Amino acid sequence: MYYSYDFNPYHYQNPYYKNVQMYPCIRQPNYWNSDDNLGNFQSSYGRNNIKLKDYGSKPFVVNINEVTKQNNNYRTTLWTGKHLQVTLMSLKVGEDIGLEIHPDVDQFLRVEQGQGIVQMGKRKDNLKLVRVINDNSAIMVPAGTWHNVTNTGNISLKLYTIYAPPHHPFNTVHKTKADAMAAE
Repeated sequence: MYYSYDFNPYHYQNPYYKNVQMYPCIRQPNYWNSDDNLGNFQSSYGRNNIKLKDYGSKPFVVNINEVTKQNNNYRTTLWTGKHLQVTLMSLKVGEDIGLEIHPDVDQFLRVEQGQGIVQMGKRKDNLKLVRVINDNSAIMVPAGTWHNVTNTGNISLKLYTIYAPPHHPFNTVHKTKADAMAAE
């Protein structure tokens, strides 16, 4: 039996991606830097922290994992555009976001640190979907769905959420859940 081998070191070992080249030693150019007034670029590996504020609808690049873990406020809007919004959240041990519904807003949540539970349902008294969540969990909440996220771990639950369309006013910052409840 005859075997043919491809010894090209730039090919992935997975046969489904055999023709896709990768360049591990070449640094890609940084097109979105802070010197051109187009937005901000966050370096990786936590070498510097980014100022947590709403960067508006300008092009923006950030290490979402790092800024999510950096946020200690209950809610901080990071980017508000015309059609979607990115918001960072930090839930203290035992804290929840509170049972809520967004009639016209789809929502995506991703957990970057901690553990908890998410509950969802069509009626607030019947939350049939209950799941354990932890690092790297993604939660999709369709418009018109009741939902709640609770921190059940022993460290802060750090997550970010994407609203489409935007849900909070530009530059919203709530240091605590009590501040968020008072604002609503």
